[in-house]
Amino acid sequence: MNKVNTFYAPIVMLITTGVLAGCAIDPVSGSGGGSGDAKITQHIEAQFDKHPDLGPPQEINVQTRNHVVYLSGLVDTGVAVADAESVARQAQGVSDVVNMIAVEQ
Repeated sequence: MNKVNTFYAPIVMLITTGVLAGCAIDPVSGSGGGSGDAKITQHIEAQFDKHPDLGPPQEINVQTRNHVVYLSGLVDTGVAVADAESVARQAQGVSDVVNMIAVEQ
């Protein structure tokens, strides 16, 4: 029985190490996983509501994955595209912004 436990111990250790590496603490939310991403998205959407050129009827979608913000949708002007990216870059915890917003013609 002891030989079996000795055999499986390194395997269990490797699996545990791999699992724990994926559970890093999120500096924004203080927890592991995507909850920090959700908070970043919520914060950016709230900031957009404060800017008349970014709120309705503009159609800006915000998604955050691993602290990278993805912006997509349609706006009326190129200024709105630049403003949306600027607002997103200022949010705490954002490491990068991918801006795919198009100007409606």
